[in-house]
Amino acid sequence: MKKSTKKFAKHQRPTWDEYFLQMAELVGSRGTCDRGYAGTVIVKNKRLLAAGYVGSPVGLPHCDDVGHEMHTVTNEEGLVSRHCIRTAHSETNAIANAARFGIAIDGGTMYSKMVACYACAKVIVNAGIKRFVASQDYHVSAKTKEIFKKAGVKLDIINKKVESYKDQ
Repeated sequence: MKKSTKKFAKHQRPTWDEYFLQMAELVGSRGTCDRGYAGTVIVKNKRLLAAGYVGSPVGLPHCDDVGHEMHTVTNEEGLVSRHCIRTAHSETNAIANAARFGIAIDGGTMYSKMVACYACAKVIVNAGIKRFVASQDYHVSAKTKEIFKKAGVKLDIINKKVESYKDQ
């Protein structure tokens, strides 16, 4: 029997972080608020446990259908920012989806489009997430970075892009 001498193109497999960030991006495409279309996946031992995207609570109107519900916030430093509060963020929705189906996420890793907001960061810490991987930074992530550091949540930001919104 003759041995084959044909060369095969080497398939370039994504790293685990690339793989799960791509999943988070796909999940985000289901979002219902055009201020980000963020998606999140929760992983443990390289296995997908739960996912969530930016969206209104089940059965309630979506931003894409009825418009945004804008809220103005002034933080301690005097920075004024505007946020749509009609939807729950992808990180909180991923945690809620895990809870709804009894999936333990303690010790897991969360992958998301951007660094979580401060409100989501508190929920992430309480859910026991130990690592957070973001494709990019978020323009108001200072307090999130602070709480993650204090709580021992490892934060990895893949690129230097910072997500910000036109109606801040």
